[in-house]
Amino acid sequence: MNEIVRRDPRREWIARNRLHPEHLSVLAALGEGSSAATEWMGPNGVIRKNPHAVGFIGPNGIKRIDRSGVQQAAVVGHGASTGSKAADDRRQVIIEAPDFLVAVVPDLPGGRLSSHDRDLLGLARQLADADGERPGAVVAVLFGSADHAGFDEAGIDRLIVLEGDDVDGYAPEARLEALTAVDGEFAPRHWLLPDSKLGGADLGRRLAARLGERPAAGVWQVERDAACALGWRCTGRGAAGSSDIQRALPRVVLALAECAEPVSETRHAARPLALSQPLPPLLGRIEDLGPVAVDPAGVALAEAEFILSAGNGVKDWEGFHQAAEVLGATEGASRVAVDDGYMPRHRQVGATGTWVTARVYVAVGISGAIQHLQGIQSCDKVVAINLDPGCDMIKRADLAVIGDSASILAALVEMVQRQREEKRDAA
Repeated sequence: MNEIVRRDPRREWIARNRLHPEHLSVLAALGEGSSAATEWMGPNGVIRKNPHAVGFIGPNGIKRIDRSGVQQAAVVGHGASTGSKAADDRRQVIIEAPDFLVAVVPDLPGGRLSSHDRDLLGLARQLADADGERPGAVVAVLFGSADHAGFDEAGIDRLIVLEGDDVDGYAPEARLEALTAVDGEFAPRHWLLPDSKLGGADLGRRLAARLGERPAAGVWQVERDAACALGWRCTGRGAAGSSDIQRALPRVVLALAECAEPVSETRHAARPLALSQPLPPLLGRIEDLGPVAVDPAGVALAEAEFILSAGNGVKDWEGFHQAAEVLGATEGASRVAVDDGYMPRHRQVGATGTWVTARVYVAVGISGAIQHLQGIQSCDKVVAINLDPGCDMIKRADLAVIGDSASILAALVEMVQRQREEKRDAA
């Protein structure tokens, strides 16, 4: 007797429609890898694949990296209790005597690894682990103090920390001399730097010129190729991003975001590694006068470290603006708040607005549409203030406060002002 399998077309349609309000809950119910979530049969009997599914292999053979926040929102609610166990289950990797080194110089905006840095470390792991019989090690070169939390999870085997007044702040000449010293002592097979405006692009080009190498810039893909000198071929963006250029992978590589998948299944030692000789003193021609205090209201969303964002649940806009001013936060908004005219268009956060990378993102009265979750997926800490404990923003948040946003913000402002007055009185 043949078994008849009944399919729910409505449920499959919701699983494929990212804009449907029940999309995340249906995906969670179906489970990751479910055929209903990744492929379906069309009216002519042709199997169609969902190009937006996590892990989808595109026409160029590139696996789609999840940047949407869907997974976080779908699993945080029921996976929070097992999060620590999942982290403990990662395979521990310790490379005692590496055959070669792959050096990475992360940007570390705000003293922490960014998503771009983690993608770069994922690429370094591919280069280091390609030959299982002759394993390589990934060494990260850092300037100044940084938050070392999560370095072992990012794929780092060795850690070189270069500290001192010479390399603090904007000091490209001193940092170049430091990298040259690292290259002279450890001779990494590859140097990987982020092709970004945060300093990696400039420092990488300086390093390539010093080493006499022809760097590969704008790299977004690296593949094995036995015909190339080092066994790898890279593809980079050229002609103002209008064409791709392929060449053998050089020693110095400037890579774009999403050049590889970040490390997620292993833990590494991140052992300290030091130069045998201290860095020589350098009389630089550039003097860093330090950061300039700016008005948070004038900071672009893409560069803001602390964002207070408003949604449809905000009714007291005067109180919201006061809270942003007292807290020293940059104001943001959901698309609904912008469409209703409460906030200007350049303050819209999300896939249809601005993608943000704040260290702290406070969502006030925002339910958490998929476009908004996409725009905040790179934020370190997300705080949600909402009346609905079941909304997707609450599931995504690291800290959730259930209650009226106006009263919560008023209490927060009062507490901050009271603490500042106490400090002034004590002084």
